[in-house]
Amino acid sequence: MRPEGKEMERENLKYRTYIKILERELVPAMGCTEPIAIAFCAATARKTLGARPTAIRVEASGNIIKNVKSVIVPNTGGKHGIEAAAAAGALYGDAEAGLQVFAHAAPEEIEGLDAYMQETEICVANIDFGYVLDIIVTVSDGVHTAKARTALEHTNLVRIEKDGAVLFEKPIVEETDPNMPDYELLNVRDILDFAKSCDLEDVLPVLKRQIAYNVKISDEGLNNPYGSNIGKTLMQVYGDENVRIRAKARAAAGSDARMNGCDLPVVINSGSGNQGMTVSLPVYEYAMALQAPEEAMWRALLVSNLVTLHEKEGIGRLSAYCGAVSAGAGAGAGIAWLKTGGDVQAVEQTIVNALAITSGIVCDGAKASCAAKIATAVDAGILGFEMYRNGRSFRGGDGLVAENVEHTISNISRLGREGMKGTDKEIIDIMISR
Repeated sequence: MRPEGKEMERENLKYRTYIKILERELVPAMGCTEPIAIAFCAATARKTLGARPTAIRVEASGNIIKNVKSVIVPNTGGKHGIEAAAAAGALYGDAEAGLQVFAHAAPEEIEGLDAYMQETEICVANIDFGYVLDIIVTVSDGVHTAKARTALEHTNLVRIEKDGAVLFEKPIVEETDPNMPDYELLNVRDILDFAKSCDLEDVLPVLKRQIAYNVKISDEGLNNPYGSNIGKTLMQVYGDENVRIRAKARAAAGSDARMNGCDLPVVINSGSGNQGMTVSLPVYEYAMALQAPEEAMWRALLVSNLVTLHEKEGIGRLSAYCGAVSAGAGAGAGIAWLKTGGDVQAVEQTIVNALAITSGIVCDGAKASCAAKIATAVDAGILGFEMYRNGRSFRGGDGLVAENVEHTISNISRLGREGMKGTDKEIIDIMISR
């Protein structure tokens, strides 16, 4: 094969991989993904049991416990926490629906959750088998038992048992999945090339769904009382004439609703609905304000989504490093793309600037304050671009900032994955002991 043939083959592989990553990552989910993962696991265990459980045991890694402890679970009548997620999953969760496990819950089933939780023995334990995302749910009807386990990703079933007999099992090693796209092919320059040149017909289904779902839940948060109402507060205090305020408020409002029991689905990014809304809604708001052609908005959304996925790949799904930071930088990159017509240097420096501003925000679980962190991260993304546009940017050697965008992302990844392990442990210890 001639050299140019090999290069073309590599480029075609990269193109297909980027499409596959988007299709794999930009999927709908109802509610915060960690309680939904527990509910999915419980629903799978109950389906395997073949009967209504009278006892439920949830074993979960610290990061799962952290992210489920305070968040309201949708379609549970306003209940929050691990016990509610597990009980609802075991009572009426749809094991075939993945992250939309509660999408088909009937009102009478939800009404029966209180009584079910009172009559059912539910216990929770912290486990540490070396996986940040790890859930084991065991259910029993007094005669038979069934167990389901997910690890590494929210709906990645790795083991199913009934009465001690293993019905399904696969290794807990991410790389063994033959359908896993190669995320190492992601880099900022190639993301920008892809966003500029890809056939939009290959990506429009996932992008249109992302905007339709996320705008709808954002409207819900802006128009109704949820949590601390960060989105509404921003609009009330600062007004709605400045697109910067609207961009922050729209993303925060979606989180207001989602963290506080709204049953509308969102399209996620990096396994997170909050991150899915953060990467998409500010870009949408800027596109509306600029009256940008639809094509420009879709291509900017490719930038924001893929940049965030690139940043998060080195950190991992769950960490003490707040995912909104990566998503805010991704949103800034998408806005920079929109406002400069795809200027590479503008996008790269926006990412660097944004990460330098907010890289110290910690994740202390899913809850109402996530909306405020999202607003802060989006503001950093916008400021990162405005700094560049005015000839003021952070330079290599400034703290974690390196000589280029890829090395800066690598430094942030190292901080989130390795440097904050101790922080993560302390946060989890504080939350569990409280």
